[in-house]
Amino acid sequence: MKLNIKALALAAGITWGLAIFLLTYWFLLRGYEGEMLSRLSNVYLGYSVTWYGGFIGLAWGFVGGLIGGAVLAWLYNRFVPKPASASEAATT
Repeated sequence: MKLNIKALALAAGITWGLAIFLLTYWFLLRGYEGEMLSRLSNVYLGYSVTWYGGFIGLAWGFVGGLIGGAVLAWLYNRFVPKPASASEAATT
């Protein structure tokens, strides 16, 4: 079974982007800056734990998840063996 690279990339991008966005706003509403989220500013240019930074994190998270999901699906499709065809299975 092959994975649909575009579908997995899109799903991973949406999931990761929304996760960063929602965590940023959750921490802001709770009044906690969060050391882990603050460290994302080292990876995502322009990101900070602020109201505006949540949208930047959403965009960067989407791009990162999109690339990561595409690479994961491509690797899966590359290394998982193809199933035997019906004619090969009947002869064995």
